[in-house]
Amino acid sequence: MRRTGAWMRGLSTAALLSVSLSLAGVFAPAAQAYDNPRQGEWYLDVLHMSDVWQVANGSGVTVAVIDTGVKADHPDLVGQLLPGKDFSGLPGGADTDPDGHGTGMASIIAGSGKGFNGNGVIGLAPGARILPIKIDAERDPSKVLPAPVFMKQIDQAITYAADQGAKVINISQAVRSVDVAPSDVADLQNAVNYAIGHGSVIVAGAGNSGQQGNPVMYPADSAGVAAIAAHDQNGASTAESENGSYIALAAPGVNTVEACLAASGYCQGTGTSDSSAMISAAAAILFSEHPSWTGNQVLRVLISTANKAKSGANHTDYLGFGNISIRTAVRYTGDPGPADVNPLVQAGISVMPPASAFLPGTASSTAPSAGASVQPSAPASGAPAPSSSAAPAPAKSASSSSGSSSLPFIVGIVVAAVLVVGGAAFFLARRKRTAASFEAGPGAGGQEPPYGYPMPPQQGQYGTPAPPPYQAPPPPGGNPYREG
Repeated sequence: MRRTGAWMRGLSTAALLSVSLSLAGVFAPAAQAYDNPRQGEWYLDVLHMSDVWQVANGSGVTVAVIDTGVKADHPDLVGQLLPGKDFSGLPGGADTDPDGHGTGMASIIAGSGKGFNGNGVIGLAPGARILPIKIDAERDPSKVLPAPVFMKQIDQAITYAADQGAKVINISQAVRSVDVAPSDVADLQNAVNYAIGHGSVIVAGAGNSGQQGNPVMYPADSAGVAAIAAHDQNGASTAESENGSYIALAAPGVNTVEACLAASGYCQGTGTSDSSAMISAAAAILFSEHPSWTGNQVLRVLISTANKAKSGANHTDYLGFGNISIRTAVRYTGDPGPADVNPLVQAGISVMPPASAFLPGTASSTAPSAGASVQPSAPASGAPAPSSSAAPAPAKSASSSSGSSSLPFIVGIVVAAVLVVGGAAFFLARRKRTAASFEAGPGAGGQEPPYGYPMPPQQGQYGTPAPPPYQAPPPPGGNPYREG
C-alpha cells in the first residue's frame, strides 16, 4: 500500500511532476482539486460515517498500528496517540516517522480532523487512540532488512500490542511467502494466536501485487488474520489488490486522503493499506459499542453485515465476504456468535502455500496448521449467525461540502518501489501509484457501494471459494481451500 501524492498549495501539476520520484515509471496526475483535505475523503459519505458516529466513534478503544512509526505532532494526530514501542532499532522512537506510511494509517483510523483549520483528515474512528509500534520498514534497497528479520519484528510487535490491551491490531505490511521459511511463518502464527487469544482482532492488507503474480502474503494469510482487499468508488475490486480464498473483507482503497510528511501535511493514496486501516477503524467502532465482545465476535459481525455479491455468492476471491458496511454493523443487535471461535479459521479460508513456495532448501514440515491453537477443540456448530437483515434499511446521508477556493490543492505523484535485496523481497502493503482522480462525490447521493462484480476468476491458484464463516471447517485432509 503506497502513497501516491501530496496536497500542495499553489503548485502546478507540471511542477509536482518535476519533483516526483519513480523507480517504476512516472504517472501523470489529473489536475483535480479540492478546497481542503476533508473534501477528498469521499468514503466518509459512502460509508455513512455521520450516521455511524451517532452510535459510536471508537471511544475507549486502543488500535495498535504496526508500521513505520507515527508523526505525533501532526495536527490531526496530536492527542490521538498513546505511548508506543520501537522495535525498529532506528533513531527517533515510535512517535516519529521517517517514512510517513504509519502516519497515514493512523490518520485514516483515528485522525481528529483538527488540522487545516478544522478541515483536516478525520479518521473513521476519531474517538479511538493509536498505539504506535514502530518497525523497520526501510524502502532504501541498500538498507532494507532481510525478510525473516522483518518478520521477527512483526512477531514482537503483535505480542506487545496484545499485552498492552490493543483490541485492534493493524498491519499494513506484507511479506511474500517465497521470501520466508516455514519456521518464520510458524513464529508469526504463534504471535497471531497469542493476540487472538487475548481478544484482539488482527487486520492486514492483502498486498498490491495482484497484477504481478498475485503472491501469497504474510501476515495477511496467517490463520485468523483478516486479510483486506481494496475496492473502488463503485464497489468493484481494484486490479492491483491481491486476491485469493484467504481474503476476508474489502474496503475503500482508491484516492484516499491522509496525514503525511509532505509540506502541506496531506497525501493521497491508493492500496490495501488504506483499506485495512478502514477495517481496523470499523472494528474499533464495534468494540466501542460492544466492549464485552471479543475480536472473533467483532470480526464475525463485520463479515455478516458486509454488502454481499450481486451474484449471491457468500465469498469471492476478490472481495472476500463483502464490502464493509460499518453503519449496518454498528446497528446490529443480534447474537455475535461464540467468543472463542475465529470465523476465518472456522471457515478454513487461509492458504498454506506448498513447500515449493518457501525459500529454497527449507522444509515444509514446520509450517503451522492453520488455526491449530486458535480453533477451539469443540467448535460451536450451529451457533446463531449475525444477519444483515436485522439492521435498519439504509438511508441517505448528507453529502460533504464541496465549496471552491482561490488556492486549490493539487494532487501530485510520489512513487516508491518494491524493495528487493539479494532476490528476496518484502512488500510494504503500500499505496499504488495512480493518477489522482478527485470529483465532488463518487456515485449518486453518497450511497454505500454494492459489492462489485469481481474480475474473472483465476483457476488453479486458490481452489474453490470458501464456505460461509459459520460452518465447521472441512475435516482434516479434505480442505479444498488450501494448497499443499
